[in-house]
Amino acid sequence: MKSKPVLTLDDVKKIAAAAEAEAVKNNWAVTISIVDDGGHLLWLQRLDGAAPVSAWIGPQKAITAAIGRRESAVYEKMVNEGRMSFLSVTPVTPLEGGVPIVVDGQYVGAVGVSGVKSTEDVQIAKAGIAALGL
Repeated sequence: MKSKPVLTLDDVKKIAAAAEAEAVKNNWAVTISIVDDGGHLLWLQRLDGAAPVSAWIGPQKAITAAIGRRESAVYEKMVNEGRMSFLSVTPVTPLEGGVPIVVDGQYVGAVGVSGVKSTEDVQIAKAGIAALGL
């Protein structure tokens, strides 16, 4: 039997706090979502002023990154390059802003952010993950 790391509640709180700090520092109103490796929601935080739809899109980006084991931007690129069939694959949401969390080569979850430009969403997600000191 194999062993692998898993996210703890303390890990999730560190990620969320760092992601929130990055968003607040830049005055960005976003929703921050964190999921485990199966795409199950562990954290959802909608900052003041974030659009209500971001509370649906953020978790979907995180789920896509977690179960796809790659940034959700990969799927957006596929669709933009004409592979429209990915629009019918559920629960894949082909929008940039979902970033997997990798520990010692193991995928343990993902962060999804929605509310600003997709590159800024990624910036916030990566700032959160960086708080783990990986």
